[in-house]
Amino acid sequence: MCTVCGCSERTPSIERADAQSAQTQGHHHDHAHDHYGHHRDHVHSGQNVHDSHNHHHGHYHHHDHSHQHAQGGGALVDCGADPAGLKIAGMSSERTIRIERDILGKNNRIAADNRARFLTDDLLVFNLVSSPGAGKTSLLVRAVSELKDSRPVGVIEGDQQTSNDADRIRATGAPAIQINTGKGCHLDAAMVGEAYRRLPPLKGGILFIENVGNLVCPAAFDLGEACKIVVFSTADGEDKPLKYPDMFAASSLMLINKIDLAPVVDFDSAKTIEYARRVNPNIEVLTVSARTGEGFAALYAWIRKQAANQRRPVGDALP
Repeated sequence: MCTVCGCSERTPSIERADAQSAQTQGHHHDHAHDHYGHHRDHVHSGQNVHDSHNHHHGHYHHHDHSHQHAQGGGALVDCGADPAGLKIAGMSSERTIRIERDILGKNNRIAADNRARFLTDDLLVFNLVSSPGAGKTSLLVRAVSELKDSRPVGVIEGDQQTSNDADRIRATGAPAIQINTGKGCHLDAAMVGEAYRRLPPLKGGILFIENVGNLVCPAAFDLGEACKIVVFSTADGEDKPLKYPDMFAASSLMLINKIDLAPVVDFDSAKTIEYARRVNPNIEVLTVSARTGEGFAALYAWIRKQAANQRRPVGDALP
């Protein structure tokens, strides 16, 4: 996973608080970002330093191992069978596990601080995850537009580059802060904590965190949220839960978005739900369309239930 491939060694760009007010007032900004560093010393003294500059930042790692090919030309190179869950050339399983524990341990401590702050502020926080293009931002634009007049609502947006998604949220009149992760493929707790400090007060409201479009790495990183919501598009293919099981195992709710396109793309929702529940028998499932609004009443009812579970009075105010 990306905790050991080197992509955590970057400096994300997080908008200043005045960026959102400038956007709300219709002013253009190109440089309203600060830089916030973290995770730089993720290898402890006494260990060989992992050279992230000479290491490929994706999640494919080349190995000069021979593999037997099955009849018919097929072959399975299962790098996930290693005790560490992945194989990295020149690094033992034990060291991979140690580094991952160090980074996730640091992240989890910051996430616990975030969670305590959110609870103090009586805030319900959701971490939205998906593959790119599943419709997270469109879904949030509709939800924020319909919720913002009855309670405080804010959004933290995560993308590698641009503030396009935060601009779309701000166009609804709701506050949003953009985090640009650069080569990073996910948000982490430190980024979210810093971005939250730059939002206006949201006490008693809802905070949506839109993670970077990626069905792998965000699964491992707790941001301090109440739960993860995986957004799944009808155009994604029914077997995504089996191909990317960690994300579906980590999520409390699967939103099947673009349900209005299901007849066009010949989507089998029953099969998708079956696959998701093979991975996570307890995952809840709702079908929605960010374009038409179908299913949003059920989504708001689900949010009310989460609010009630946290015994938060804001639950009574939800539509």
